Amino acid sequence: MSRPKVVIAGLGDSGLLTAIHLARHEELDVVGVSAKPGLVSGQELGMRLADPDAWARDHRYQFDRFTRLDRVRTVHGELVDLDVAGRALTVRGLDGHASSEPYDVLVLATGVANGFWRQPRLQTDDEVDLDLAQSHGQVAEAGTVVIVGGGAAAVSTALQVAIRWPGKQVLLCFPGDRALPRHHFRTWDHVRRRLLAAGVDLRPGHRAALPDGFACDRITTGPVEWSTGQDPTPADAVVWAIGRVRPNTGWLPSYLLDEEGFVRVEPTLQVPGHPEVFAIGDVAATDELRSSARNRADKLLAANIRAFVGDGDLKTFRAPRRRWGSVLGVEPDGLRVYAPSGRPFRFPAWTIRSILQPLIVERGIYGGIRRR
Repeated sequence: MSRPKVVIAGLGDSGLLTAIHLARHEELDVVGVSAKPGLVSGQELGMRLADPDAWARDHRYQFDRFTRLDRVRTVHGELVDLDVAGRALTVRGLDGHASSEPYDVLVLATGVANGFWRQPRLQTDDEVDLDLAQSHGQVAEAGTVVIVGGGAAAVSTALQVAIRWPGKQVLLCFPGDRALPRHHFRTWDHVRRRLLAAGVDLRPGHRAALPDGFACDRITTGPVEWSTGQDPTPADAVVWAIGRVRPNTGWLPSYLLDEEGFVRVEPTLQVPGHPEVFAIGDVAATDELRSSARNRADKLLAANIRAFVGDGDLKTFRAPRRRWGSVLGVEPDGLRVYAPSGRPFRFPAWTIRSILQPLIVERGIYGGIRRR
């Protein structure tokens, strides 16, 4: 008797972790489809720009380095079509050839496009290298860097750039009275002090005036114009982190999507009317914050898939009310993780390379990483 085949469309952070959990069970045949040649995480934009080598060490891995993926077949290609009735998706490879990938269970984990650092295009290793080098170079050569946006990506970028290049003028411009509006107010109070101590110039009440069709998918130069009445701000480099996310769902039938293009899901992470199709991560319309991407829903999803193929009971995903977790990335004195209450817990700097990354992340979360 053939094993149920689970195809995971998208091997970013959420899709990869789901594959790792499922691969532990020999009764399943697991296949992952990725537009990238390995994990290219969308996390820690600030470190990616300030120190791409350090960022790549902890956030970019070839798939064959994950020991738990040994039983997973990975397909490097672009997702171009889904036949829901026929239970098959179409994948186009680097050579332009399209092939069909049938499934018994499908996981949609294609994420979102956001700025220049999260794009769904099909890439080789060399093209990923070039992207990293170019964006780092633009910021490194700039005397004045303006970061536009008030979310975690914008805030971490401002701090990491200011720490990496103390001589630069770094401005963080955001539309509200405070940044991090989705976090607890205590988080912003603490983060604000860290930014000021690093020399970041905070500019609240600044909303950018954007031309029609501007995609915010590249680092530009100034001046930046404001719809809130301030004079234009000159800049040698402008990092757009304004949260204009676009779900990577253009290849999916529209009836699977909500009005904004995200995949509709039930509390069990199943697509309504198609119980064999699941969705997770930023592409899944679980709640306003689409928080299954940041709250380890991958473990719940893997359990639900096993329950589905085995006629068991499925569990429901419960979204938290506030964002939490690391905001600023690794600082010289360690890594701060902010609880839902807004209170930070700091991993001292010496624990990052000796405990946090090798034991908690690589062994505990990923299940083992092979050394290069």
